[in-house]
Amino acid sequence: MFKNRLIRVLILFLIPFCLIISSYLLKPFIIYSAPDELIVSAAASLKDSLEEIKPIYIKKQANLNLTYNFGSSGSLQQQIVQGAPVDVFMSAAKKQMDALQDKRLLSDGTRKNLLKNQMVLIVPKNNTTIKSFQDLATDKSKKIAMGEPKSVPAGQYAQEVLTSLGLLNKVTDKVVYAKDVRQVLSYVATGNVDAGFVYLTDAKTSNKIKIVATALPNTHSPIIYPVAVIKDSKNLNEAKNYVEFLSSERAKTIFKKYGFTPI
Repeated sequence: MFKNRLIRVLILFLIPFCLIISSYLLKPFIIYSAPDELIVSAAASLKDSLEEIKPIYIKKQANLNLTYNFGSSGSLQQQIVQGAPVDVFMSAAKKQMDALQDKRLLSDGTRKNLLKNQMVLIVPKNNTTIKSFQDLATDKSKKIAMGEPKSVPAGQYAQEVLTSLGLLNKVTDKVVYAKDVRQVLSYVATGNVDAGFVYLTDAKTSNKIKIVATALPNTHSPIIYPVAVIKDSKNLNEAKNYVEFLSSERAKTIFKKYGFTPI
């Protein structure tokens, strides 16, 4: 009699316990996948515009980590040649993109010319003596900053401007070379140099400098920003989608805000 009563008690206890366990076991399993990784190597002059585009693009995508790597176009090009994990490359000149294309490192059909820019001469905001390119060859300026021409497209364009105006040989001893265009901007903004060559888009990001001259288009090569997907991208479809988004009206509006001219 006691045994039967004990069995009934145990059954009454086990039934709800089993029901609780089964409810968990019958629930569908949720599989969480790791987020896709997209690495974009871009010219330093694109930093502000791309940082503003980033949250807008991520919001449209599910489960994506978007990482930027900013630097001089030449340095970024070399990193890709050496096997750095990059999905999308955005250069400030055709030269670096051409080099990657010649090595067959670009995904076929993904290269496009995205933006145009302008080359300007800037000085610290309180400078009242330098008002033109010609002033660089006078004693009004002691130090002039520009990017290293071999690796920094802005430096190449600056050199072309000075050559076109017949000023290069007159200012060579004054030139201070920088690793990228943002470093040039910093040198001028802090007053470490008297003037510097940067893109219009960079000049727009600082209230510590002012533009005193804009180079005419016929004094330098066209300033074109090409973009392409890297052939060895680990996330080819997402990379192509990102490049496509950069040509959208939403992205164009942001690029225009920072002084770029969409192509």
